[in-house]
Amino acid sequence: MKIDKAVIVAAGRGTRFLPVTRSIPKEMLPLVNKPLIQYAVEEVVASGIERVVIVAAPGKQSLVDYFSPSPELESFLEERGKAELLGEIQRLGRLADISYVIQEERLGLGHAVLTARDAVGDGPFAVLLPDDIIDSRVPVLRQMMDVFGRCQGNILAVRRIGYRETSKYGVIKPREVSPGLYRVEGLVEKPEPGEAPSQLGVVGRYILMPEVFDAISATPPGIGGEIQLTDALGFLLAKQDIYALEFEGVRYDTGTPQGWLEAQIAFAMKNPELSLKLKQYLGRLLQGSHPFRRDAG
Repeated sequence: MKIDKAVIVAAGRGTRFLPVTRSIPKEMLPLVNKPLIQYAVEEVVASGIERVVIVAAPGKQSLVDYFSPSPELESFLEERGKAELLGEIQRLGRLADISYVIQEERLGLGHAVLTARDAVGDGPFAVLLPDDIIDSRVPVLRQMMDVFGRCQGNILAVRRIGYRETSKYGVIKPREVSPGLYRVEGLVEKPEPGEAPSQLGVVGRYILMPEVFDAISATPPGIGGEIQLTDALGFLLAKQDIYALEFEGVRYDTGTPQGWLEAQIAFAMKNPELSLKLKQYLGRLLQGSHPFRRDAG
């Protein structure tokens, strides 16, 4: 079986970034010089998948516009001789074969995935949440696809979380198959610390078999009145194997202001045009010498 489609879920409200997300989709928030959703699309392409289905909510037209051709901007850049920027803008339109599905009602991650059913078809597919930015030598989705080549089943990306963090994640009950790879024997959505079956939390990367759509359809609303993908995967466990990969890489939860700021600093420090001056600036701040203070020098 070959994975040739990826679903990127971009339908959240972005309440933790209000009021800016009243008018800007949280997936369009910048990380250095690119929006979050571009990192997700680029990870898909770098993993060998060319067809992307973006599940968006009403009012997120800017997601569509971003990856669409922009003749006026291209003409402007060409006239000004900005060849490098022109090439980057043109590359966006050729990055992947992107289609869009609208989730008319925000009924949870499980429901968002279900809305992509017709676009996905009857083969295995990937799901990515653009909030989860993962800095890794090998794209996390590529790591998972390599495991899929051996296991031919559902695969979840997991990371070790703190004892008090379990109520923020879907948490698996694992049985280790090989170092870093587990067979999932149970899943719990956002358990309290004393009730969590492990400290392995699911993050925003999945490879799913098409039978998951029937499982989602049979899943009643769960926490928050939403149809949880974790709950649907629990139903699917009765029929199919689910594996979990403890991936290699550093994950940033850019769906929170704290995680977004941490990612900004980490990615800017990797940028040769920004890193030196940023180090100097941060050094001054840590020493208490703010550039706008009268005694900052």
